[in-house]
Amino acid sequence: MAEVRVTRQSAAGPREEPPAAPDDGDRDDDDRDDGARDDEQADSVESRAEVAAADTPAEAAIQAVERILETVGADVDVSLRSSHDEFTGGPVIDINGPDSGLLIGRRGNTLQSLQFIVQSIVRQQFEEENIRVALDVEQYRQRREDSLREMADRVASRVSQTGRSITLEPMPPSDRRVIHLYLDTREGIRTESVGYGESRKVQIIPDRD
Repeated sequence: MAEVRVTRQSAAGPREEPPAAPDDGDRDDDDRDDGARDDEQADSVESRAEVAAADTPAEAAIQAVERILETVGADVDVSLRSSHDEFTGGPVIDINGPDSGLLIGRRGNTLQSLQFIVQSIVRQQFEEENIRVALDVEQYRQRREDSLREMADRVASRVSQTGRSITLEPMPPSDRRVIHLYLDTREGIRTESVGYGESRKVQIIPDRD
C-alpha cells in the first residue's frame, strides 16, 4: 500500500514519525506574492486537504502536504528542509520517493500547482497573505533555481555590454522572483515584470541613471 512518510524537525534534530491516519491544500506585488488568489479559491483548496490546528506555518505546510499525498496514494518521503528559509520567505519542504517523479509534471507545472494548494491552505489558516511555502521534489526546484541564476547571469552580462534590454520567456511568479532577487544588487541593470497572466515575463534593462 502506498504511504507518505514524514520527517519533522525538532530541537533534537529530525525524527521519523509514522504516517498519519487517513481522515473519515516587478518587482511588483505579483512577483513577491506568488500564490495569492481570492477567498473562493482558497475555500476550494481547503476542502481538498483539511489541516489540523498547527502552531507554525511549517507545521501546517507539512500537514497539508501529507494529507494531499495520502489522498492521491503517493509513496513518498516528506521532510522539512527549513522552517523559514531566508530566500524563499517561508518553509521549504522536500519530497522524495518512488512516486515523486509524478509530482513534478511538464515543466514543473504539477509541482507549481501542489505548491499553490499547500500555500493557500497555510495562508488561510494563519490569515496572512505574505506567507510563502516552497516544495521541492527530488531537488527539481533547486536545480531549476540554479539554472535560472545561470541564465540571469548570462543575460545580465549581455545587457550590460550592449546597453539593450532583453525580455525573457514567460515564466511563473516563483521563477520570476528568483531572477528579481538574484539580480537585485547587480550594478548597471535592473529588472521589471511585463505582460499579464501566464504571459508575464522578466525584462532585464540597462540602468542608465
